[in-house]
Amino acid sequence: MTLRGRLTAAFLAVVLGPVLLGAFFVGSTMAAVDHSRSAERLGLAAAGVRTSVDALCQQLRAAADAVALVTDPAARPRAADQVVGRGLAAAVLVTDAAGRTSYATPGGPGRPWQDCSGAPPVAGPVRALAAQVQLRDPAGADLGTVAAAQPVDPAFVARLAAVTGVAVTLLDDPAGTDRVTHTTETRQVRAAVLAAARTVDGDQVTETVDGRYVRRVGPSPGQPLPLVLSVPGERPPGLHVALVGAVLLAALLAVLAAWRLARVTTRPLAELAGAVDRVTHGDLTARVPVRSRDEIGRLAGAFNRMTRETGSYVAALTSSRDQLRGHLAVLGDTLASTHDLQRILRVILHSAIAATGARAGAVLLLDGEGVLVGQCVEGLDDRWSGDDAATLRVPAGTGVVGTVAATGEPLCGRWEPTDAPTGEPTCETYIAVPFAAPRAAELTGRGDPDRPGHPPADDEPAPAGSGTLGVLALYDRLGAEEFDDDDLFTLRTFAAHAAVAVENVRVHEETQRLSLTDPLTGLWNYRYLRESIRREVERANRFGRMLSVLALDLDRFKDVNDTWGHAAGDAVLVEFARRVRGEIREVDLAFRQGGEEFVVLLPETDARGATIVAERLGAVVRDQPVLVDGHGGEPVRVAVTVSIGIAVYPDHAAGGQQVLDAADDALYAAKAAGRDGYRLAEPPDPPPTREIPVVVATVSPPDGLPRAGAPDAPVGGQGGASSGPHPPRQSRGR
Repeated sequence: MTLRGRLTAAFLAVVLGPVLLGAFFVGSTMAAVDHSRSAERLGLAAAGVRTSVDALCQQLRAAADAVALVTDPAARPRAADQVVGRGLAAAVLVTDAAGRTSYATPGGPGRPWQDCSGAPPVAGPVRALAAQVQLRDPAGADLGTVAAAQPVDPAFVARLAAVTGVAVTLLDDPAGTDRVTHTTETRQVRAAVLAAARTVDGDQVTETVDGRYVRRVGPSPGQPLPLVLSVPGERPPGLHVALVGAVLLAALLAVLAAWRLARVTTRPLAELAGAVDRVTHGDLTARVPVRSRDEIGRLAGAFNRMTRETGSYVAALTSSRDQLRGHLAVLGDTLASTHDLQRILRVILHSAIAATGARAGAVLLLDGEGVLVGQCVEGLDDRWSGDDAATLRVPAGTGVVGTVAATGEPLCGRWEPTDAPTGEPTCETYIAVPFAAPRAAELTGRGDPDRPGHPPADDEPAPAGSGTLGVLALYDRLGAEEFDDDDLFTLRTFAAHAAVAVENVRVHEETQRLSLTDPLTGLWNYRYLRESIRREVERANRFGRMLSVLALDLDRFKDVNDTWGHAAGDAVLVEFARRVRGEIREVDLAFRQGGEEFVVLLPETDARGATIVAERLGAVVRDQPVLVDGHGGEPVRVAVTVSIGIAVYPDHAAGGQQVLDAADDALYAAKAAGRDGYRLAEPPDPPPTREIPVVVATVSPPDGLPRAGAPDAPVGGQGGASSGPHPPRQSRGR
């Protein structure tokens, strides 16, 4: 393919790529925004439907209660007529204990009536919505029922549609969408809406072929009517056609411009290419004649200036390299003062590339499986033969960097791109230097096998590559020259700084870990418990979840220490911690609070889940005695049991320390109950209550929409006595 063809293709890719992506983005974004807005409208409409129907059900229930409160059977018909006359219900039906009709207001809606509770659903089209209450005498005997009903007719459905702002359809059958009782949909879109409603379930929203969005609502408790809501989409018509036309027009203009640009550009490039070939062979005296004042002419002039200045740069580069080495000591002090490993390695790699004139490089660290993993790379795009150019993984002993890591000896040289080892960058020249932690021989535990970490004897040979932390590798030096001894010396200096930085970061991380863990059991300590309980309580509050806390205490642990010694007691604590870790999830946290006291945090766990964990922990401790060294060094099995207290946030406490205290009190109760068991914390006493008036009668609003809570005549409410104070906390014996 010619240069002109490549330039044309590149220009088209640069121009048409963003155009296509922009058209796709506009189309998909508008579709997503339309779907999101329509789903939000349908969600608000569904909430409005539920609120309106629930308000109507409460109004009907209040009307039925008003009739049922009349103790005189002869006065009930008059009360029922008053309820209907005031507009609280369209009809009232009074039945006796045998189900026979005692009284029914005239002019009521036809059957069937759908009860507000939703169960059982009626078969066929719903004619009315009803609320039913039991009728009892002063002794509590069942005298029958009182039902208040409101018709479900086209006017009712139209009012729901007016309130919600969407089209509403009432179905005959809650289980299907084939038959419609009432609807506000037009005949043209009704079939498409019903077809789409068959494919949705729950709160799902689907789109019809003509751009409408459909959602089903109910039946459910408080809203027993099978309804379908729909709303038209807001996407402008002909959007996709306009986008396709814009893309085609842009493609035509791009082809014309690309052809013209490539034709004008490629003519004067032959002379420039010849001069470049001479420069690549080391002839820095090559010059290009400047034949025009356009961009190509300026490029020729820039090339001539570049060749003149490159000669001086090559001479200056040698002297600047010596100056750069003088600054490496200052760089080392700077690198040793921070614990950001990625930043350190990035500074080291960039400095090494600048100092040696390499085009690319990488810093790789050994993981626990003996594989070199790339931590920082530079300039390896399109050079890496693996699947991901930003992640290098080379097993130790494989290829150049793997051999350097295994032997501990640096390597440098040249290879052809086709000869590059599998899994390493394609390049012409390379240099790789290992770096190891200070006193690596001692840290790797060579020497006496009975004393890990003891240094080896003077006559003991050190294994090749022992203590190696990673490899610093550079590729393709500028000018296509091989890396020399000066580069090797410079790279060794950077590798030494990298080793110190990596070791400092690891020591810092280990120090942080030791400050938050218990040295005997390896569990988190009391300091981390205070931080974790605060964090988990905040998370539970933010997401509305539960947090369970288990307080554990080994029963009669003092007897173990007194009988078998403190070494045996420590062995019991270590084994107990191991069993606790084996019985909880990865997201759960286990802490040693002190002595034989432990705490386990169970995020997103209710009381039932916490008791299951407590039973499992008690069984695994009880059923397996701990093997310890007894008197005289003879192994003995010590039977151990554990008492557990359980508290759940926010059921038992309103804060982190309070839930810990509640779990501690429950642990005391488990101890007092005989040990070797668990107890759940007692819920806090309820707050005081007060009387709230209940509305028993009202009038319909002028617009006829169902509402609840209009003030009229209260009939009284229930009150409750305030709870007493909490019992005082008691100290716990062990």
